[in-house]
Amino acid sequence: MSPIKLLNLSKNFFISLFLITFIFNSSYSYAEESIDIWSQKRDNKKENLSKEKKLSESSKINVSTLKTKETEIKISENTDNEEEIKLVGLYEPEKNDLNLDMWSGTNGELIKETFKRIEKINLSKFSEEVFVNTIFTYSYPPKNNFSEKDFLKFRINWLIKNNKPKLIENFLNNNSEFDGKSKLIKYLVDHYIASADIYEGCKKANFINKEIKENYLEKFRIYCLVLNNKKEEAQLNFDLLREQDGSDKFFDDKILFLLDIKDKPENKILDDNLLNFYLSSVTIENFKYEPTEKTDKNIWKYLNAANMISLNYEEDKEKLIKYESAANKGTFDKNKIFEIYKTVPFNINQLVNSDTVYKTLNGYEARALIYQKILISDNIENKLQNLFLLKDLFKKDKLDNVYKQYLSDTLKDIDPKEIPSNYTSVVEINILLEKDKKLGKIKYDDKVLHRSKVIKIFTEENPNQKKIKKDLASVHKKIRKNKKYFYSIKDVIVLETLVSDGIDIPKEFDLKELSKNLTVPENISLLVKNKELGLLMLKIVEIIGSDEIKNLDPETIYFITNVLNKAKIKKLRNQILNLTLPLRA
Repeated sequence: MSPIKLLNLSKNFFISLFLITFIFNSSYSYAEESIDIWSQKRDNKKENLSKEKKLSESSKINVSTLKTKETEIKISENTDNEEEIKLVGLYEPEKNDLNLDMWSGTNGELIKETFKRIEKINLSKFSEEVFVNTIFTYSYPPKNNFSEKDFLKFRINWLIKNNKPKLIENFLNNNSEFDGKSKLIKYLVDHYIASADIYEGCKKANFINKEIKENYLEKFRIYCLVLNNKKEEAQLNFDLLREQDGSDKFFDDKILFLLDIKDKPENKILDDNLLNFYLSSVTIENFKYEPTEKTDKNIWKYLNAANMISLNYEEDKEKLIKYESAANKGTFDKNKIFEIYKTVPFNINQLVNSDTVYKTLNGYEARALIYQKILISDNIENKLQNLFLLKDLFKKDKLDNVYKQYLSDTLKDIDPKEIPSNYTSVVEINILLEKDKKLGKIKYDDKVLHRSKVIKIFTEENPNQKKIKKDLASVHKKIRKNKKYFYSIKDVIVLETLVSDGIDIPKEFDLKELSKNLTVPENISLLVKNKELGLLMLKIVEIIGSDEIKNLDPETIYFITNVLNKAKIKKLRNQILNLTLPLRA
């Protein structure tokens, strides 16, 4: 066979082999593809089921980050169409033994109703602290009838209404962007202007960023730039504000004068807001202004703080009524009212017979007469009699707030040993408690369970449980020897707390028998059962109300600690027990 024919034969052989292989592979591929179609359908089904599972799980809100000063709590849902929700607050849930779901299972209407009742109570320092810790803990909003937006609005309004500048600053520092931010910043700005501390107010302008489009705050920032001698920057921002139609004729006039572009400003005074009023006061020569009952409280405060109010009793008798009213509202210095009372002229006969003469005088003159009589009294009983008479005169004209602090301070200055027995209780009631009074040192008494070293389990931060058990055994031994020992409600509280914290108590302590006559309101117990911790905390705030913890009766302390034990809210429980059980030096 010739080489050419052999080469052709080889070509034909490889071509044939290629065709056979191609056909075989195509058939195999087709068969395999037909199998894969069914396999793919099964995989698709599994994938769809997996997606459905993920979708159902996506409705459970996930926390991605916890916010400190530089981070935020964010709630992100896995669906593409949902926007990321940012929670705002101050405290991580764990700080107060709470959790992110503390409101989730509660009907929003119940929360709103409880808020309304609490707002009517003059909360004690302790109650307010619990309230603040509760509503400013990062948490999900209720699922029904109270949106996160409405809940945030409530908290912002509460901060402003209750005059909490430091808390507001913390809130602004801990949360970058949220609805109502400009409202809080404006409050801070006005707070410092009203205090005549404009430089501190300008520091708060740092909270204003480009996202906030609020003319009032922009105007204030421009003024601060002028005040800090950054006039070029102030001019730039001022021009920009005018281009955006954010300025007005009055502001233009004042800023142009302060920028040395205008020689003299108009003498127009605007009191429609505090910033305009302040600009009026610093740009008008020989500025004078007479406030009225309708004048904004912040303007009253500013006039008072800047010492722009003076009164001559002989010339301005009727003004005193207006100033007393302002002092009662907290917008005028109460001490100045008493300074004015000193200037009211009375003769010696009126002062000697003040107990009858005051009845013939009008309101403020009667108060001034009795006040002067107090100042010259050297007899403690007579002084006390006039102090409480003056209290009645203030109360009669609904001016109680003017007098409370003065009365308290004067009573504190009287030696308790000189107070007649018939005045002891009324004096004690009218002395305002010091807010930051330090607790005395605990005096342990191992003969009484609730005063023994056993209570270190909640009076110390990291108690030694082995030592607690040893102390309990020792106290138990002493109690057994005392046949007359009476188990008090406070003893029962201690025993329940020990059991709640995992400490075994001797069988001789029949806790069921000891607590058989003690009850917990069913509606409170239900909140614990349903894990409605937010509402539970509000209920506790409502129960304590204006009372000091140490003044609560044992039955109330019992059921509060009982539910806190069940809810595993140990920090608040320990605070309460630390204030109520130990004997202190």
